[in-house]
Parts: sequence; structure tokens; C-alpha cells
Amino acid sequence: MNFRRTLLAACAAVAALQFAPIVQAQTMTIKAADIHPAGYPNVVAVENMGKKLEAATKGRIKLQMFPGGVLGGEKEMIEQTQFGAIGLLRTSLGPVGTVVPEVNVFNMPFIFRDEAHMRAVIDGPIGNELLEKITNSPAKLVALGWMDGGSRSLYTKKPVRTPADLKGVKVRMMGNPMFVETMNAMGGNGISMGYGEVFSALQTGVVDGAENNPPSYFTSNHYSTGAKYYSQTNHLMIPEIFVMSKATWGKLSAEDQALVKKFAREAQMEQRALWDKSVAENTAKLKAAGVEFINVDTKPFYEATAPVRAKYGAQFADLMKRIEAVNK
Repeated sequence: MNFRRTLLAACAAVAALQFAPIVQAQTMTIKAADIHPAGYPNVVAVENMGKKLEAATKGRIKLQMFPGGVLGGEKEMIEQTQFGAIGLLRTSLGPVGTVVPEVNVFNMPFIFRDEAHMRAVIDGPIGNELLEKITNSPAKLVALGWMDGGSRSLYTKKPVRTPADLKGVKVRMMGNPMFVETMNAMGGNGISMGYGEVFSALQTGVVDGAENNPPSYFTSNHYSTGAKYYSQTNHLMIPEIFVMSKATWGKLSAEDQALVKKFAREAQMEQRALWDKSVAENTAKLKAAGVEFINVDTKPFYEATAPVRAKYGAQFADLMKRIEAVNK
């Protein structure tokens, strides 16, 4: 009897050893993060990607979203992703450009003719090559796809239709010397300033305007400060990326990695549709609030910023030619 019990116990132990590791290896909750709030197109697209992944793996792999910057700023969250504390992250290109300089080409003014051109570039061979460069770099990130960061235009307290109209106009720009120089070349006075300071700066006259996409212009309430003229210069179109930690990626089977890539591509396209809807809705709200949208001839602004592209684009000359040659 004792021998039988011992044999049964041994068999149970062997069975436990055989099956336990398999269950553990197959079950995973991936922490996803974004500085944007819940409901933002980028966040929704990643959440839906997680739902597809969970359904396809029958619950083995789940995404847990942490929106609104609750896990830190982009710099902190990138570091957490590199070390595997965050599994999936949507981020701007700025922090990545220090490791993969080629992505900085997208920061230059008027590098894209319009949004259709930008989307054709990031959807095609150039976009895929840059994602691979990020993945193969020392950044410890697997680049999954691109997201539309919108088209940035001017909003000011007086109408702007030509570069001459910007003379003496102080315009807040993102804290990058190239962006400040872009505004200076366009005829204005570029002022580097943190985003959180812009509202009071507009109210007090420290700046006369700023630049951003319509959803950000509306949600920041900047239009209520008197900056009610939105001149559609579309001078910057900077796509964003979403990446997975290499530590997390390495825990996935080849089949699960293929699923992640498939759903990532779908998320890239879904975010775009959500973004277009957001732009349309917020543009309508801005117009209802009395904002005047001004269609400008962008050619003079494009020509004025040629020195900026020449200065910062010298190292990307061949890549810029390839981007220009892409047909939408």
C-alpha cells in the first residue's frame, strides 16, 4: 500500500513538473503605457490591439493600459520599457533620435508635402526600414508601428497669411533648436517654452501665438486666450511610434510575435481613422467657438525654411530624396 501511494505521488509530481511550466510560459499580462489620456486615438488603438491579442490567444496574453502619463513622462517610460518594466509604449521620436539619428529626418519642416504623402512614407519601405533600424539598434526596443501625430499649424491673435504677417510675432515652439529656427525662418520670433506654460503665456502676452494640431489646440483651451486665427501652414508633420520592450518580446513564441506584428499593423491603421475623426470633430468645435481657419499658400513658408532643411538635413540627403520621390 505504501509503495502504491509513493508511486502515485511520484507520478503526480512528474505530471505537475511537465504541465506547470507550460501554463506559466503561456500566460502573460503586458503593461502598456502612454502620456495621452484615456479615449485619445493612440490609447484606444493600442487597447483594441490588446483585445485582439487576448481573443486570439484565448486569454493567454493580455494588455493592461496605463494612460495619462501615470507611469511617468516619455523619458522615464522609455527607460522603463528598455528594462522591461513596461511592455508596450507609444512614444514620440525625440528620445529615439539620439539612438537612431535617421528618424530625426521627420522633424524637419515641410519634409512631407501633405498628410497623404506622410502616410505613404511611413506605410511603405522607408517606414519599415526605420522601424527595423530601431529594432536592430542598442535601444532594447522592438519597433511595431507608426502613429499619426497630426499636422501642426499656427494659431495667433492676428491673421497670418504670409511670412511677412509673422514679423514681430512671438510664437511658442517645442524645445528643439530646429523648431525655433523653423519659426524664425518663417518670419516670426520662435520662443522655446514648455507646453504647460503656453496658456498663461498667451493670456499675459508673453507669446502672441503657438502651433499645434486642432485636437491639441482645442483641448488645451488655447483658443480662449484671443489666439483665434488658425493659419493652416502644416509646417510640421511628425509621426510617432509604438514599441515593445525587447525583454517582453523575447518571452513571446514565434507564433505570438507574428500575432503582435499583425495586430500592430492593424492598430497603425485604426489609430489613423480615429485621428481623422478627432481632427474633424475638434475643428468643428473650434469653428463653433469663433476660430477662423485660414487657408494659406504654403509655398512661401516652404521656401523660407529651405536653410533649415539644408542645415539639419545634410546628413539625411539621400533619405530626403527618397522621401520626396514617394508618391501618395
